[in-house]
Amino acid sequence: MTFVSDAAIARLRGLEDHPDFAGTRYDVLDEIGRGGMGIVFRGRDRELGREVAIKVTAWSTAAEADRLRREARTLAALEHPGIVPVHDVGRLPDGRVFTVMMLVRGERLDVCAARLPLHDRLRLFDRICDAMSFAHARGVIHRDLKPANIMIGPFGQVLVLDWGLARPGSDPGAAHSGSDPDVVPGVAHPGSDPGLTPATIHGGTDGYMAPEQVRGTVDARSDVYALGAILDGLSGESASRLLRPLRSVVDRARRADPGARYQTVADLAADVRRFLDGAAVTAHKETVLERTRRVARTYRTPIALVLAYLAMRGLLLFWRP
Repeated sequence: MTFVSDAAIARLRGLEDHPDFAGTRYDVLDEIGRGGMGIVFRGRDRELGREVAIKVTAWSTAAEADRLRREARTLAALEHPGIVPVHDVGRLPDGRVFTVMMLVRGERLDVCAARLPLHDRLRLFDRICDAMSFAHARGVIHRDLKPANIMIGPFGQVLVLDWGLARPGSDPGAAHSGSDPDVVPGVAHPGSDPGLTPATIHGGTDGYMAPEQVRGTVDARSDVYALGAILDGLSGESASRLLRPLRSVVDRARRADPGARYQTVADLAADVRRFLDGAAVTAHKETVLERTRRVARTYRTPIALVLAYLAMRGLLLFWRP
């Protein structure tokens, strides 16, 4: 058995925390964050004179490199204002792969939303749905949508991040099964990488992961479920206390049966817009009283003007000599 000295371990850790970008056009400034798939640094592109985000694999294994390259290829195919763009991909002298992306400045969705009124929160949600509808139209499922992976920029920009678990999508009637990942291009088999766990293959985060995703089967409706969980958080107490139609939208998006959910992100977004516009949502069957209240809220200004006019006419008739 060969023992590794503490000094050698320290040097290895130093290489991980301070990667050598010799031979590239990038300088590392500081670390932004890290996870199971690698470390993200704030860097500087010397050629263009701009700051960028640089994601480096944690180790130089082939599986790690392939996963990062797949993420880069996914992002390169998704040119949308709501999806963080990738600028470059390369390899470090120590063998690790890195990708260069736009440096996102701003706040996480959950942090930003905490100080916004409900109307503004739902408008942000609509823009998230727009980005995801675009991704699904290009055949890509995110599989890990959650507030921590959505950033709101200083000028209201909405960016969906962390596409490391994304995979090719399908129509709802032809869902992919995680039990046979080789049928999906670009998805590694568990036996090909000891560090690739079922959670990594199936992806997702507890509370945002659809039931079928836990079982290893995903399609676009799995992202609909995650968006429903995000909408639940954005709705806050308002949805459960006064706004039952919005609660019905959340509930439909989070149905355990994929066939009972909104079948597309566009359908979910359309119901949220109906709610914002004061129209009836498809997910909620209104009572007569609820319809009356909704119409009164939506048209309260015209109704108030008509009532004021009628009151004034009544007074004139009463006081007429």
